[in-house]
Amino acid sequence: MTDARESSDSNDSNETEELDLLRRELATSDPAVVIANHCYGLFELAAVYLSEQPPRLTEAQVAIDALGGIVDALGDRLGEAAEPVAEGLAQLRLAWVQLQAAGT
Repeated sequence: MTDARESSDSNDSNETEELDLLRRELATSDPAVVIANHCYGLFELAAVYLSEQPPRLTEAQVAIDALGGIVDALGDRLGEAAEPVAEGLAQLRLAWVQLQAAGT
């Protein structure tokens, strides 16, 4: 029983150290870069839903609206990513409208 408990404690300690390292890395990162990475994740999520057969328009709209909220709120504060993220959002919106109009 002691071996299992020690192993569990060791795993918890390793996980805590890893989380501390990730937090330190995040604290030294440019927030615009971190947020832009999340924007790309939302873009991919929306694209996945739009590419389903049939497209999952309701789910895609949630991801598109979330991305739009970030773009609208932050604009140029996204730094170098502002323009490509805004262009990606425009592409997603256009694809959503086209798929919705096609009745898919």
